[in-house]
Amino acid sequence: MDTLLANDLTLGYGDSIIIDSLDITIPKGKVTVLIGGNGCGKSTLLRSMARLLKPKSGEVVLDSQDISKMKTKDVAKKMAILPQSPTTPEGLTVQQLVKQGRYPYQGLTKRWSNEDENAVMKALEDTNLVELKDRAVDSLSGGQRQRAWIAMTLAQDTDTLLLDEPTTYLDMTHQIEILDLLFDLNQDHGRTVVMVLHDINLACRYADHLIAVKDKTVYDQGKPEEVITCDLMQHVFDMTCDVREDPLFGTPMCIPHGKGRCLIKQAQAEARAAQQTV
Repeated sequence: MDTLLANDLTLGYGDSIIIDSLDITIPKGKVTVLIGGNGCGKSTLLRSMARLLKPKSGEVVLDSQDISKMKTKDVAKKMAILPQSPTTPEGLTVQQLVKQGRYPYQGLTKRWSNEDENAVMKALEDTNLVELKDRAVDSLSGGQRQRAWIAMTLAQDTDTLLLDEPTTYLDMTHQIEILDLLFDLNQDHGRTVVMVLHDINLACRYADHLIAVKDKTVYDQGKPEEVITCDLMQHVFDMTCDVREDPLFGTPMCIPHGKGRCLIKQAQAEARAAQQTV
């Protein structure tokens, strides 16, 4: 299984530095989740790890090789990425989309083979999409579409999957469906999963390893129960909250402070109590 890491990595766009001198190692065969406030560089970091963004300095290393010096198809055979909110050409079927995942294995002398066909069918089976394989992707529900894109990445048959906010715009049911699928792929097949998530409680539930990004570098990293504290939530997200144990999973659960109906009811109760003492 391949090792993925970043050495003294600096990223940016034009003169703007987004990530500065960052060092991380992604645990092999585990689920790693990148967390942090909006605009902190999580997606930029993920894009760089997939070789979609050239570093200003430093390097991303995959299996002891600087990915900037590797052939595109060689990288694609080791690592697959699902970008945020991918768009599908109109009318493309699920099976046609999933077949796109086999492009690293095609060439002038390498035509479509039984191995390619088997990889596509296995990806459809793993994502429960066999019955929908002839449906147009744009006719599916949000959760089904996301599963189709994940199936395409699975067809690449890589050890490592990178996913940028895979639950964006999905309702709670479909969020859990997608995260359960990724969890099963990790548990059953040992795939290394790296993803960006905004929901801290779901990140804690599914991640083996969290990387919190703040001020252009890593603020903290480790197991969710080691990383997620009231202090971190205040410094990384500028949010006051209580951190308790999830009653179902035993993982950290953040309860943000703020206005809401409970505080209104509390104020009303206090007002009634004050009137009764007069």
